Amino acid sequence: MQLIITDARFRSRTIQLSGARLIAFVLAVSLCLMLVSAGLYHWVFLKGAREGWPVISQLVKLVVKDEVAQRERFMRENIDVMARRVGEMQAKVLQLESLGERVSGLAGINPADIRARPGQGGVQVAAHPLSMQELQAALSDLDQLTNQHTDVMTVIESRLFEQKIKKLMVPTEQPVKDVALGSTFGWRIDPFTGHSALHTGLDFPADVGTPIYAAAGGVVVAQEFHPQYGNMIEVSHGNDLITRYAHSSKVFVKLGDLIKRGQKIAEVGNTGRSTGAHLHFEVLVQGVPQDPQKFLNAGSNLAVLGKR
Repeated sequence: MQLIITDARFRSRTIQLSGARLIAFVLAVSLCLMLVSAGLYHWVFLKGAREGWPVISQLVKLVVKDEVAQRERFMRENIDVMARRVGEMQAKVLQLESLGERVSGLAGINPADIRARPGQGGVQVAAHPLSMQELQAALSDLDQLTNQHTDVMTVIESRLFEQKIKKLMVPTEQPVKDVALGSTFGWRIDPFTGHSALHTGLDFPADVGTPIYAAAGGVVVAQEFHPQYGNMIEVSHGNDLITRYAHSSKVFVKLGDLIKRGQKIAEVGNTGRSTGAHLHFEVLVQGVPQDPQKFLNAGSNLAVLGKR
């Protein structure tokens, strides 16, 4: 392809365009036309929108209205989804509140004292979609309720843990397993003197070497040989409550040891003032001997209730 360019003095100039140059020329001309058209359209559109040309103003309003409608529809859909989620969370909070009221009885707490809000109900007359402000208010209320329930559950957990610790620290575990009880707590004829004397504990006759278990958790406050009790262990359980294990043949704990309920602490023996192999078991409150059978019976009752 040849282009002949002639100026005002009739001087001619010939430009030879090959296939590649022709394509490049066409693309360049097309690009220039597109840029000019886009610039002109942009200028006309902005000028018409600013000056209020009828056709362009209506077109702008339609475009803006469509964008606003799409934005509102998107927000509405998202608000509806969030509202459903809030409703589900509120139902779960109510279930949690009901569970807390039931568990509070086990912790010795009055359910009325932990109820976060009064009951609600009734017939739904009409419903309307939630607004963003209503949704934010519902989320705020839900956040407050969850914080209240967290505090309540923390109190219940603390109270139940305290009760569990107290049970673990009360001597209700049988110190010698599967043996018949010998002498009980109370007055009896002393086997050495033949006179009436107070027997301050329970005797569990058993073979030498039979395991002796801690009746409750606590701290060993005495481990010594006593002239009357022989190899003796005393365990403190707090609140001035002490258990005493006497006449042992072997001892497996020492002064200051922390022991758990049911831990093997010694073996049955015949040491000290004793007529035969047995465990002498005492419970003292503020240094005063108590009937250990009352504590062991309480443990048996708890075990029966736990199996039901």
